[in-house]
Amino acid sequence: METQEPRPSPAADGPPRDRWGRQIIGPFTLRHIAVLLVTLVGVGVLLTALTTPLSAPAPTEGPKPGASFVVVGDVTDGLAVGQRAPELVGMRDGQPVQLTDLDGNPVSLEELRGGPVWVNFWASWCPPCQEELPVLRAIDQAYRDQGLHIVGVSVQESSPEDVRAYAETYGLDYTIGFDGRSEVFKAWLGFGLPTHYFLDADGVIQVRHYGPMTMEAAATIVEGLLAAERSPGPSATPASVPSPAPSPSPRPTG
Repeated sequence: METQEPRPSPAADGPPRDRWGRQIIGPFTLRHIAVLLVTLVGVGVLLTALTTPLSAPAPTEGPKPGASFVVVGDVTDGLAVGQRAPELVGMRDGQPVQLTDLDGNPVSLEELRGGPVWVNFWASWCPPCQEELPVLRAIDQAYRDQGLHIVGVSVQESSPEDVRAYAETYGLDYTIGFDGRSEVFKAWLGFGLPTHYFLDADGVIQVRHYGPMTMEAAATIVEGLLAAERSPGPSATPASVPSPAPSPSPRPTG
């Protein structure tokens, strides 16, 4: 019976080759290169995770016409309904500063006694102020001959010339005072725009309103004040407009 010699096992040819241990570049093996690549990928992933925000920031937009109120100072209680309105005078370096119109002439509430006065603190850069300008223009045209005086106090503006150009562009014919440094605005405890005070013929505040006025609301208030002036005996109480809660906005720059 023929016998076959046993074949040598693979181990007899020497140890198995380790392809990961083969030198690829100089003394560096394939294993070295693989470890290096894995490390670089891991570092890249970590850096991406650390530098990526948790959520994308929401796009920011500037204020749009129709915003209810633009806060430009510390919130105050404001002047109260029922008190006599102070003169349109502020303080600068400890000295009184009289409000002047765009021609430099003083604007005084004392000279406007005898008829209702609408004092409107506003600015040409203020979106809700821009929104309500047609209301002031229309009310002025409709009620000026009946004794209404409108005083628009322009706050935080660059120059009377710029305000004049703006007023001429939009046909604002009522009195506009220039309060570039907000001295009068602060004296009246203002903190946002637009702010409205409606005074009776004696200069007493009858309505205070924050935010833009609608045509209907303004006409109701003015007609109430005019009716109270014409009526003998106790003054009628004009319709009041609810004051919306101010919505803080970015303080304007410049």
